[in-house]
Amino acid sequence: MARSSYAKFATHISFYGGLCIGPVTENSIFTKIIKKLISAEECELGMHLTRTPISVEDFAKKVGRSEKEVGEMLWNMADRGTIFPHFVGGKPYYRLAPFVPGIYEYLMDKRTMDKEMAEYFVTAMEEVAWIATNVSQVDGGLMKVVPVRQELMVQPKILSHEDVMTYINNSDLFTVADCACRYALKLVGRGCEHPVEGMCLQLGPHAEYYIKTGRGRQVTKEEAIELLNKAAEAGLVHTVFGTEGTPNETSYICNCCGCSCSGLRVMRQYGGGATCTSNFRAKIDDNKCVACGGCVDICSMNAIKLGDGLCKQHEEQIDKYDTSWNTLWGKKRWDYNYRARTMVTRKGTAPCKTKCPAHISVQGYIKKAAEGKYTEALELIKKDNPFPAVCGRICPHPCEEECTRSAVDESLAIDAVKMFIADQDLNADVRFIPKIKHYDESEKANAKVAVIGSGPAGLSCAYYLAVEGYKVTVFEKEKVLGGMLTLGIPSFRLDKDVINAEIDILKVLGVEFKTGVEIGKDTTIQQLRVQGYKAFYIAIGAQKGASLGIEGEDFSGVINGVDFLRSINLDTTLKLSGPVVVVGGGNVAIDVARTAVRAGASFVNLYCLESEAEMPALKEEQEEARQEGIVLNNGWGPKRIIAKNGKVTGVEFKKCVSVFENGAFAPKYDENQTITVKASHVLLAVGQVIDWGNLDKGENFILDARKRIKVADISYQTAVPEVFAGGDVVTGPKFAIDAIALGKQGAQSIHRYLQGRDLFVCREREFKALDKTNLDISGYDLMPRQKTGAVDFAAAKSTFADLRQGLTEEQLGKEVERCLQCGVSIVDQKRCIGCGVCTRQCSFDAIHLERIGETYPVRTWTEFYARAATYAVARAGRIALKGVKNILPKEK
Repeated sequence: MARSSYAKFATHISFYGGLCIGPVTENSIFTKIIKKLISAEECELGMHLTRTPISVEDFAKKVGRSEKEVGEMLWNMADRGTIFPHFVGGKPYYRLAPFVPGIYEYLMDKRTMDKEMAEYFVTAMEEVAWIATNVSQVDGGLMKVVPVRQELMVQPKILSHEDVMTYINNSDLFTVADCACRYALKLVGRGCEHPVEGMCLQLGPHAEYYIKTGRGRQVTKEEAIELLNKAAEAGLVHTVFGTEGTPNETSYICNCCGCSCSGLRVMRQYGGGATCTSNFRAKIDDNKCVACGGCVDICSMNAIKLGDGLCKQHEEQIDKYDTSWNTLWGKKRWDYNYRARTMVTRKGTAPCKTKCPAHISVQGYIKKAAEGKYTEALELIKKDNPFPAVCGRICPHPCEEECTRSAVDESLAIDAVKMFIADQDLNADVRFIPKIKHYDESEKANAKVAVIGSGPAGLSCAYYLAVEGYKVTVFEKEKVLGGMLTLGIPSFRLDKDVINAEIDILKVLGVEFKTGVEIGKDTTIQQLRVQGYKAFYIAIGAQKGASLGIEGEDFSGVINGVDFLRSINLDTTLKLSGPVVVVGGGNVAIDVARTAVRAGASFVNLYCLESEAEMPALKEEQEEARQEGIVLNNGWGPKRIIAKNGKVTGVEFKKCVSVFENGAFAPKYDENQTITVKASHVLLAVGQVIDWGNLDKGENFILDARKRIKVADISYQTAVPEVFAGGDVVTGPKFAIDAIALGKQGAQSIHRYLQGRDLFVCREREFKALDKTNLDISGYDLMPRQKTGAVDFAAAKSTFADLRQGLTEEQLGKEVERCLQCGVSIVDQKRCIGCGVCTRQCSFDAIHLERIGETYPVRTWTEFYARAATYAVARAGRIALKGVKNILPKEK
């Protein structure tokens, strides 16, 4: 069967355009692309073009056709990207384009790219992946990574082609266009989080081509430089083409990511080296690194991971894997899961970061505090938790429970350190307010997001969306903001001024708040859609107290604990009298009991099913309750509530002999062992349930038996695509820090959803703590943990003010010195491409580039193939040697 004109023309480009990929078949992606763009007649005409530019007049004579006819066809072919026009005095001279930089970029034009073309673009690299494995990424690739200028300027020596400003200064015409790689992935529903619009820079003749074909927008030199700064800030890698005849000029400065861009994808997905590295590699100073994870998050190649800073051999923490450098490579070795990120080495890392639900960089902000840089410490905390002052007072601090320092003496007072730092946020003059990002402005100009509920999850989601530049409105059915932070936690644990101070920062960021508006009653989600809201975040919490279902719950004097706290938080003048019984063993029950003391109860008894060891309330909160005279009675469950004339007089309890069976809640009782306790009031704090009201009416949400809304893992997207959810309405009752963590995840998902990007890619965040079982602690000095000032519990019982004292600045200085710095970032040199993006993220001056070579880009295609041949021979030798080693007997 004769080949079509499309396949013939594709082959012609391959052989004569540069980077020969061999005969192009009828089923080739490139044949299919050309077939979608130009006619068979135009393909036949293109067979007469070469790499030498030719005018319309001369070409018309060459093919024996009229200038008008030939001119129209050539311009259409150039407009569609199948050939390239050089302009001399505004007049086009046509030639074949090389594969890169050239036809690969020209064909992928946003004006003509539909979903089918985008899929072609995404899969096209599979056809040339075999070339990549035979090209050295060190000295023979098609492209070169150019380090970010901020890092390059601190290097003692710079080669001209290593400085991105060389390319800028050697050109006098610039255009910008959308990143075709990320746009294509976005079009097929697999787009990443990196910015798309205006992220690709063209220079010189290519810029003129982009202007005349409407592909790009002309910008000034200053605007081009600003684009490069924005790209580096977004974590994108500067790459230039290394096959254009001069090391100091380029047609493009691409700003690439490792999750979507074709060049870096060749390395990550196909194991090749067609996209080159720079002459540098990242190197970390262990004495300065604090394992904050900024470099890990930003690295396009996933070359940096969090590791064990107490382990002296970094090499043993780096994964062992085959590379195409010395291994036969083929489709079976392609990594289709290349976009998944590994955050931590197999040795694990600092447990304070791994155990925190929000994975806050504890070691990092402790280091900043040690340097007295409190605002910078606050900034670091707020990358993962916008409410540090709140959490400094109410967090259960699992980070402290797992702190490596506890293997030496006592764990670090992390919560107290965070509280000291976070209190800077309460002063409007020195508080930290993040900058609002401005990526993809045109795409999000009209994007309005509704957050339903102003608890920790909803507020966190609103915070991070506002930082991304969205118009966010928070709807709260109560008259006050803060959700259960305000209404469910007593002021002696969390002062309302603290909550309001941190909410004020959201107002500065542009978040709008509407209180006293119940969605489902005063308005509906559908009505909000009509008003222009494009996405929704449901964070209504578990705001209603659970009931026991026992006799007497409807008697006067029986009050649900959640309702009791809400009433007191709204009006602290409300009073109780006489003996009070609190039922429940969690933190809420402790809060209810301590509030009852302040509300005038003559005596407070707390009864719970669990033994003292099983009791879910935090140990320190149990102790504070005892200090205030509250008696904790373990191992008793309510049987019935007793009343006289409809007014409660006491509670009958039965002995609980076990609470759990095979890890599940399944209490068992001895019905013959009972006690009766006098009470004028009974406060039930036995859990919380979700009250949907009519919010879900008309929406296709899926709820489980406990009325929790079902969401997708990682993305937290509900069954309604534009609606996401988080916090207690998803998980059931948990701590504020858990809700805060989900709020950030919800914001990331909504941002991706509104930008039409993949909701899951690069979102895996599995953390593993280092193993402390074999920790050598012999070299560490014993340093006592700094204690906060003691609370006068006699005075505390009579006030709703928070009388707890924090660390003094002197104590803070001593406490932060106790940190063992047990986490550190580790670079895998085989994956690092020396872009330097990580260095911009480091606030500790701990990571810089180190020169490993002085390679120059190739000047001709002949030189390219010569280097490739040399590398291919060396690679074949390495593969053979590896094979011999594998069959030789191993030493015993």
